Amino acid sequence: MDSTVDDILYGILRLRQPRKGPRVSLDSVLLAAWARPLRRGRVLELGSAQGGVTLMVALRHPDLERLEGLEIQKSLYRMALENAETNGLPATFRLGDLRNHRELYEAQSFDLVIANPPYDDLARGRKSAVTAAAMARQETACRLEDVVEAARYLLCDGGRLSLVFRADRLAELLTLLKRFRLEPKRLRAVHHSPEKEASIVLVEAVRSAALGLRLERPLFVIDAEGRTPPDLAVAYEAGKGACL
Repeated sequence: MDSTVDDILYGILRLRQPRKGPRVSLDSVLLAAWARPLRRGRVLELGSAQGGVTLMVALRHPDLERLEGLEIQKSLYRMALENAETNGLPATFRLGDLRNHRELYEAQSFDLVIANPPYDDLARGRKSAVTAAAMARQETACRLEDVVEAARYLLCDGGRLSLVFRADRLAELLTLLKRFRLEPKRLRAVHHSPEKEASIVLVEAVRSAALGLRLERPLFVIDAEGRTPPDLAVAYEAGKGACL
């Protein structure tokens, strides 16, 4: 697979990524900063691609008991292994299909699951010509429901699911979370600027939790003066424990 080597988080992280396919983006950086693992926690990323989000979590939370990424595409899985070794970070990766979660993991094995599900419903759009990109962005290898179902099985009671997803599919996501008894607890909308509608949302749900959703203040990529807001700067800081 044709690839590039790129500096991420102002050069703190160096990643090999596919030239065409899933690459670290703002969404990836925000998801890594949104996730809130427990100290000495057990964390799994579903669909870890080249390992970018998993490794950013490793930078922020170096004291985790277990940190693993699950990826279905062999070429991306190999990149993730290389990236973990290059950066000297304590993350492991597994090659596998999240739809086979019951064969891959024991029930309630993790207290945090992280995912950036495919944004596009394949029935609503044209399939990407690049296989790696199609599997990451469109529901060709798994559906949103598959991700939520896997998270329900993998999380212990009280465990968290951290997601980034398209804002215009939020209703669908919340419906699925409720169906699988993953109670939405935190929600933050991300806007390019104050005058723009939200493009993505950050969601945290908790397995078998009580009702009660906190709608947090919006996150802007640029403020009214065209500057980077302090909130966004936090997402690019790799300091220990820094979270949105």
